[in-house]
Amino acid sequence: MPAIVLVGAQWGDEGKGKATDLLGSSVDYVVKFNGGNNAGHTVVIGDEKYALHLLPSGILSPGVVPVIANGVVVDIEVLFQELDAIEARGVDTSKLRVSANAHVITQYHRTLDRVSERFLGKRQIGTTGRGIGPAYADKINRVGIRVQDLFDENILRQKVEGALEQKNQLLVKLYNRRAIDPDEIVDELLSYTDRLRPLVHDTSLELNQALDAGKTLLFEGGQATMLDVDHGTYPFVTSSNPTSGGACTGSGVAPNRIDRVIAVAKAYVTRVGSGPFPTELFDESGEYLRKTGFEFGVTTGRPRRTGWYDSLVSRYAARVNGVTDFVLTKLDVLTGIEKIPVAVAYDVDGQRFDEIPVNQSDFHHAKPIYEYFPGWSEDITTARSFEELPANARAYVEHLEELSGARISVIGNGPGRDSVIERHSLLHD
Repeated sequence: MPAIVLVGAQWGDEGKGKATDLLGSSVDYVVKFNGGNNAGHTVVIGDEKYALHLLPSGILSPGVVPVIANGVVVDIEVLFQELDAIEARGVDTSKLRVSANAHVITQYHRTLDRVSERFLGKRQIGTTGRGIGPAYADKINRVGIRVQDLFDENILRQKVEGALEQKNQLLVKLYNRRAIDPDEIVDELLSYTDRLRPLVHDTSLELNQALDAGKTLLFEGGQATMLDVDHGTYPFVTSSNPTSGGACTGSGVAPNRIDRVIAVAKAYVTRVGSGPFPTELFDESGEYLRKTGFEFGVTTGRPRRTGWYDSLVSRYAARVNGVTDFVLTKLDVLTGIEKIPVAVAYDVDGQRFDEIPVNQSDFHHAKPIYEYFPGWSEDITTARSFEELPANARAYVEHLEELSGARISVIGNGPGRDSVIERHSLLHD
């Protein structure tokens, strides 16, 4: 049975939660392998809308084992808030697993995130202020707190005191803030241990054993390819690897066990936060996409920047991730647009680029070269097969497929759970 990696092909908010939900009834485990509560999935089930931030969206599928793996940074307070919220709506959360090796976001990570971002002024990265970056920095600096540390008070206290020796110097002398009391942090973290203990597992071992037993695993990436710390628009990126390779390091499952890589892309493009965005729109077309597509952040409520489909970004995602299938979402948002532009190349100071420039400055100054495709005016939200789409909508999808480097297997044509068109199976060739 397959191990499937699901990633975002653009700058996030592509509709990965819907794709995960589509696969949910066919998989046994859904694994979150990177990020924290700085990104959200919206899943619509009937008349119910669920906004998930830290929890894997597979937690909404009965019978699925949801896993927060070692590559995630966990704000335990947020974890319990989310669990309480969905349990109050009747969702069974008893199967949730949390990796003993996942790192913990503390109060001092959130504080440092906010004050350091303000300190940057015009050079702000556009973080959510939720402590994600500082927690990952501590992980790399080998001064992080792991979930397992909460069950050994002596180790926990040593690590918190060691981390705060330097951080309090920064807070007091550079940022003019009060020092943080280590006891305050330790007491807060210890208050979670009783509830947390039953959730904590050796998730790498369990996932590999599940594959050995013929189970199907879905690895769900937070954020997206263009926000990858190594392969995205650095420094305007997240602090982890949301690309397919991150699924291996973030879960403890080896690369040769991955069978498929599914990338989700909108039929246009959005971005939240700072950084280059070649097809960004500043006119009524951009506002139309924002309003029609309800382009506001699940986690932050921030309005998203909007732009036309960028085939160079999709080809890049296909290459970096080894994409086998694309899921194209929000095709219905383009209904009523007479001519739909698609970026097929960039112009950088008179030089044509058919692939994303490796030089960040070139990418920042890139101007899109568009091809225009005829639009459609018919309502497509009731279509359940590719043949039911208007001819121009079918042609648009087929052109994007030619430009994007992998087949478009699924099309999202409305906000509902069942508003999908399956051209090819995501589980089998």
